[in-house]
Amino acid sequence: MRVILAESAGFCYGVRRAVALARETAEQSGGCWMLGDLIHNAHVIQRLEQAGVRRVTSEDALRTGDVVLIRSHGEMRGVLEELEARGVRCVDATCPNVRRIQTLAAQAEAEGRRPVIIGDPAHPEVAGIASWCRNPLVLSGPEAVRACLESGDLDPEEPLSVAAQTTCIRELFETSWKILKKECTNVKIFDTICNATQNRQAEAASLAAQSDVMVVVGDRKSANTKHLTEICKTSCARVYQVEDASGLSPDFFSGCSVAGLTAGASTPAGIIKEVYAAMSEEIKAPESKEESFEELLNQSFKTLNTGEKVTGIVTAITPTEVQVDVGAKQAAYIKLSELTDDPAARPEDVVKVGDEIETYIVRVNDVEGYAELSKKRLDAVKVWENIEQAVEEKTILEGTVTEENKGGIVVSVKGVRVFVPASQSGQPRGADLSAMKGQKVQLRITEVNRARRRVVGSIRSVADEARRAAQEEIWANIEEGKRYTGTVKSMTSYGVFVDIGGVDGMVHISELSWSRIKQPSDICKVGDTMEVYVISFDPEKRKISLGVKDHSINPWQVFMDKYQVGDVANVRIVKLITFGAFAEVVPGVDGLIHISQIADRRIEKPSDVLSEGQMVDVKITAVDEERQKISLSIRALLGGAPEEEEPMDEEPVEE
Repeated sequence: MRVILAESAGFCYGVRRAVALARETAEQSGGCWMLGDLIHNAHVIQRLEQAGVRRVTSEDALRTGDVVLIRSHGEMRGVLEELEARGVRCVDATCPNVRRIQTLAAQAEAEGRRPVIIGDPAHPEVAGIASWCRNPLVLSGPEAVRACLESGDLDPEEPLSVAAQTTCIRELFETSWKILKKECTNVKIFDTICNATQNRQAEAASLAAQSDVMVVVGDRKSANTKHLTEICKTSCARVYQVEDASGLSPDFFSGCSVAGLTAGASTPAGIIKEVYAAMSEEIKAPESKEESFEELLNQSFKTLNTGEKVTGIVTAITPTEVQVDVGAKQAAYIKLSELTDDPAARPEDVVKVGDEIETYIVRVNDVEGYAELSKKRLDAVKVWENIEQAVEEKTILEGTVTEENKGGIVVSVKGVRVFVPASQSGQPRGADLSAMKGQKVQLRITEVNRARRRVVGSIRSVADEARRAAQEEIWANIEEGKRYTGTVKSMTSYGVFVDIGGVDGMVHISELSWSRIKQPSDICKVGDTMEVYVISFDPEKRKISLGVKDHSINPWQVFMDKYQVGDVANVRIVKLITFGAFAEVVPGVDGLIHISQIADRRIEKPSDVLSEGQMVDVKITAVDEERQKISLSIRALLGGAPEEEEPMDEEPVEE
């Protein structure tokens, strides 16, 4: 008969950090306070009190200048703000994983999303997280999710951000978010279950499946201990939760061949050792008793080997390196040069304390007890794997054009140089490709040779696909009168072609402006943005006729509302003809200045005095409303009377 001790039993990183911080603070300040239980373990709390860390149940008992520890489960936002306002110095022992969830909740609300927390509503960690936003929804599990949807308390159209209590049972969390993902239209999922918790729960389930009896050690108030017990009960018929060795009974192990032992994240090593020793004695397993608890703990440490991948938690950041807890005997760190390719980046820009990070083991020094890690090298390997996968899946990637090369350009995609031939650049033949430097582009990878570190891509294929999709979108939804913001692509003597989102439409010169213009270039140029509307379209011939003029405006009515006979107007000469000149009074309405009314003397031809485009003051001498014709006179403003009444029937003779 034997006892099997779970490798993950005992303090997690967050608890170990909180306890160490409490002892350090008490020593430096000559005693301090903890607001509530620092962790959920009565034995640890008692020892901390003996070390000078006194317990207070309410923030009201703290005074200006006091030093107080914020428990590892975190604290209510309002409490922290009140303590700060009262001058109480707070030492934050909040687990970095809990702090991350608080930040996610606040960010979600700032983005207009409703935070949803899957966990125990009564747990201080969950209550603390909920206080970092105004309208959170705390749900205990799948049944609560369904009930909330059925009652209408949760709007399926509302954007949601879903996170989990760090010690939440994984199956419970996954079932909950899958329901939300299915029923709601806009859901973001954040897997915030602590990595140590996940590993501990998985190991507990595996150990319970091979044991006759399972013992779970931990405080009755500990949520992660409670969850471990629940998980073990699904695989083992005899599961007992105890706080220490005194809770064991010989009856637990009657007929037992294999007993499993695990412990919650806030259970100290000394208590685990005592329970392990007592269990070994009870089931008379001398083979197991020969090994000391220290030896068992040493066996639980990871073995680090150069060249392997390893996942850990960032525990500290300095200007030159990042320290990482990888669950091994050796202290592990990443030099700044091995953290990122960006020479200007600071460590805190890349990672934060509490982040889970996957790295590559560069070197292990067992003599001095440290391991060198590299995030940069592992990232490079992953990038190449992603590049190769992108070829198979035809994934669209994003990069930045870094240089013009012979025959094309080079695009940097996550640090990998991708050559894009000129024919695949998406630019016209003969275009200056150097103008693309610095631009962010989307492309597909078409060829990869990892051995030669050669990667070829195509921008054009992505652009063509986007253009086709945009064209189909236009033709699927186009209708007469619909308005678009387009770009002038080309010009002719009779009009302009405007791109309205992948499809070109024609604006005839007569539809460009109410004013008389000789050519489109008088009012626009290639590249200009233009507001247009659809006059007509032919899906079979793929032709669209566009307009710019607002036909809801009646130019003649504008003129009639603004002027009357006898008024003086400043007009633009738009056409010189043999018997006079036509002038634009308002856009879309021209008047005739007869040759006899151009000057106070007789002239041979209008061009002796006037030129097209010239602005002149005229007097409105007659208006024919029925035929919408206007007579104008410059002579009348020069003090002379008309020699004769000019005919209003004359029309300009096109040359």
